[in-house]
Amino acid sequence: MKRYILKRLLEMIPTTAGVLLLCFALFHMVGGSPAEVVLGKHATLQAIADFNAKYGYDKPLFLSLDSQFFNYLKGVLSGDFGMSTEFGVPVTQVLRNGVMPSLLLTVPILLLGVWVGVPLAVICAANRDGPLDRGILVISTVLMSVNYVVWILLGQYLLAFRMRLFPVWGFENWVYLCLPVIIGVFSGLGRDVRFYRTAVLDEIYKPYVRTAKAKGLGDARILFVHVLRNALIPIVTYVSQAIPFLFTGSLLLESFFGIPGLGCVSLNAVHSSDMAVVRAMVIIGALLYQVVNLLTDILYGRLDPRVRLS
Repeated sequence: MKRYILKRLLEMIPTTAGVLLLCFALFHMVGGSPAEVVLGKHATLQAIADFNAKYGYDKPLFLSLDSQFFNYLKGVLSGDFGMSTEFGVPVTQVLRNGVMPSLLLTVPILLLGVWVGVPLAVICAANRDGPLDRGILVISTVLMSVNYVVWILLGQYLLAFRMRLFPVWGFENWVYLCLPVIIGVFSGLGRDVRFYRTAVLDEIYKPYVRTAKAKGLGDARILFVHVLRNALIPIVTYVSQAIPFLFTGSLLLESFFGIPGLGCVSLNAVHSSDMAVVRAMVIIGALLYQVVNLLTDILYGRLDPRVRLS
């Protein structure tokens, strides 16, 4: 196990280096002059020169220890992602202010989605091809067929504007999170239920289930103790894909509901050409995916004794 973890950590080094190099190339070489993007095409030469001097864009790209790439790499390794051109403060401060609102929104959506979706999937599998199973599948298909933005606008209009059950905009207390959390869970429930149902059905027809029935075990015990435990591998894989988004936030929900999380910060950074913030979000997202994948592989060995990490 230790050798496997060490090997995976070493494999993350070239991947991370490639992400850093690609980010630098995209935001420093391909995207044009950052000063012209931020200040506009009518900016004076003196304003452009002052901007480049302030943010270090007047230095060479690669050919010295004081180059843009070397300073960029040194800053990232020390946790310094530069200065935000929109807010005039360090990017780390912008990210620190946005991470908690994002977690308060995305963590309940993930937990409630699993808590509701898995039992519904087990119920569907237990009543497969029956009226209950077909009804839940039809509802799940309808939920999947409606665009995410439609659910947001519908929830804001009906539940917030017409029925006055929730506030429409803002982030003052936990009440402002209720409606976006409900929409987040509801809009993704159809996709979740169908996937979890498939994972459970893949296990139901295996020989160990027939053996358990032959021994006289009840259907509920077989489903929730044996089948569900063996179906956890694909379920964990599916859930782990959403974990990086817990920290990077939800672009649409935060933007539509005025929640100052990292998703809203990223969208505003794109609109205002705040490349330092966008670049930091790309790097953090890439690192989170690698770490989550490693933790998921380690969890496989804990959930299923047949999995051997070597």
